[in-house]
Amino acid sequence: MIYAILAWVCAFVGLAAFAYRLPDLLRRRHDVALWALCTYFLCSGISFLVDLDLLRLHISAFFGLPNITSLITQAAVVVLTAAQQVVLVYWSSPPAEARRMARDRVLVFGGALAVLVTSSFAVGPVAHSETATSTILLSIQHGGYALYMSFYLLICAVGQFETVRLSLRFTTMANRQWLKVGMRTVTVGASMILVYCVTRGVQIAGTRLDFDGSDLDPIQWTAGSVGALLQIAGWTIPSWGIRITRARGWTRSYRSYRRLRPLWWALYQASPDIALDPPRSWLRDLVPPRDPHYSLYRRVIEIRDGQLMLRTSLSLEDFSRVARSLDLPEDPTSPLGEALQVRAVLSRPAEERAERADASEIPARPPYEDFRDEVEWLSQVASSFNALSRGRPGPVDAGLLS
Repeated sequence: MIYAILAWVCAFVGLAAFAYRLPDLLRRRHDVALWALCTYFLCSGISFLVDLDLLRLHISAFFGLPNITSLITQAAVVVLTAAQQVVLVYWSSPPAEARRMARDRVLVFGGALAVLVTSSFAVGPVAHSETATSTILLSIQHGGYALYMSFYLLICAVGQFETVRLSLRFTTMANRQWLKVGMRTVTVGASMILVYCVTRGVQIAGTRLDFDGSDLDPIQWTAGSVGALLQIAGWTIPSWGIRITRARGWTRSYRSYRRLRPLWWALYQASPDIALDPPRSWLRDLVPPRDPHYSLYRRVIEIRDGQLMLRTSLSLEDFSRVARSLDLPEDPTSPLGEALQVRAVLSRPAEERAERADASEIPARPPYEDFRDEVEWLSQVASSFNALSRGRPGPVDAGLLS
């Protein structure tokens, strides 16, 4: 039951990955590596699809050849193994060298495939069963088919070993996070398929050494199926992983945008001119119509503009007097100090703020050069501003500022 579920998942994922990359292939018809990658996805899906118990007997009946699905699966695996090599050499080698290396690999695997297909018609599965796995287990009891399967496993093992080697090499060369993650995933998948090859090889050896290897069957088909899934995921991660990074970036920007709103709103009410695009409604401010990155950028600028406008209404002496009255540190360059400056000035009537337009003596913290650091700082200021507003009943006594 578990094997059937894994087989269905592998078939669907492989064909879905092929469909996902097909539009790119139609736009980049001369990209050899992309052709090879799409071939890999298609053959991976087919290798599992045709051997599904629901379909295999119907496919065999259509061709009039019992167990033809075993040959189709094995041929697809050889092709996808060669396709992997082509992708990796094109990604990790100079173009001229990549063409030569890819051609050599295609010739080697093409020759191996020709031998495999020819041998299959001579020694094809001699046992028949309702399931693909039991058919192979019964067939390898016969010497001819055991030799045939050993050759097939050798092709797979050599290909996956080379995939591990090239993937590890390319991982050290890759300069993008998701590309590295993808290559590591491909490496793990190839390693698991090597476990499949070894386990199946032990089963074949067991037929000659009077050792029953049927108990290893769950290990070999689990390793093969999970390995295939990991490889498909690894090859697709570079294309969809960047979307996760962008989504996380948008989420962080929007979260920061919302965290800064109370501070921004207080400054906007005092000085509406700071807003480039004044909010038309609460909903439009909750869900900004522009990119969250841009909205956050504008919010930071507007907060800084509002702070600069208010700083002219507060002297260092006034600030110190308010801080002492609230039993708070007299540090105007801390997040709490900046929040206290805003709260102290906004607690005064607008006409009094306008009267005190002399230059402020309060030292100011220079803006951060890194925008993310600036956002983090203002988020702390906004948090302190909220705490001051909630933790102290009533506004700051205006007499403290006079």
